[in-house]
Amino acid sequence: MAKKPEKKPDNKKDAPKDKANGKAEVKSDAPMPLFYKAPIPLDGKAHKDLGLKKNFGLKFTKEVNAVPINMIEMPQICHFYPIGFSPDDSATPVAIVGLRDNENLYLDNKDQWLEDTYIPAYIRRYPFIFSEMPENDQLSLCIDLNKELVESKGEQPFFDDEGKPTQLSQNALEFCKSYHAAAQQTVAFGQEIAKSGILVERQAEINIGDGKRINFAGFRIIDEKKLAELDEKVFLDWRKKGYLPFLYAHLFSGAQWQKLTRLLNDKLAKEKK
Repeated sequence: MAKKPEKKPDNKKDAPKDKANGKAEVKSDAPMPLFYKAPIPLDGKAHKDLGLKKNFGLKFTKEVNAVPINMIEMPQICHFYPIGFSPDDSATPVAIVGLRDNENLYLDNKDQWLEDTYIPAYIRRYPFIFSEMPENDQLSLCIDLNKELVESKGEQPFFDDEGKPTQLSQNALEFCKSYHAAAQQTVAFGQEIAKSGILVERQAEINIGDGKRINFAGFRIIDEKKLAELDEKVFLDWRKKGYLPFLYAHLFSGAQWQKLTRLLNDKLAKEKK
């Protein structure tokens, strides 16, 4: 068990505005991380009959347009999604998956992710999560009791007949451990980036054809000029900490705005038929 509590990723909800425009909005005061509604610690007695549904799909991601990512994922993420940073002091890196409110462009009508596209670990972790237990400083493996994902007496139980964790639960525990460690690194990374002053507010203006455009805002990017002018001591410190590849991954990810625009235009074309 890890001893430090996981910093819960900031929840993002699409702003209830005209769907023609989008905003990656971070809610720092949200009671639950994005997607999670009722996570509780897995218990061999209380949940002996519960299990994970097979092939439950990714419907739970349908109405988001930005997903938290870990620093170590950024070199992979940059090949598939634009990367932004949340506007608060934590500067959480996020993969932008949609340009309009309540719309994930990487999810198809069958709740399957776009083929041959890397899926962020935050999504792959769900419905499991680490949570701090009130009686001590350790973390416990929890499950979000989402009826669309969890079932009674299914083919993928969380515990065996003796109340011991199945391979499914053990794999989930190891994944959450790895995620937790990466999340702690990401928190430190984001905070340093935020303090450095190299982040700037960004608003993307997207051409969707027929002379129409949409605006996408609510996130920050690294200003290349400010990065080039960064204090030499800070730059060397970041190099020692291994931050530089992740900064450049963010910059490279800007090429994926074209992909997002294409995905939106393809969807709009289908909607016209």
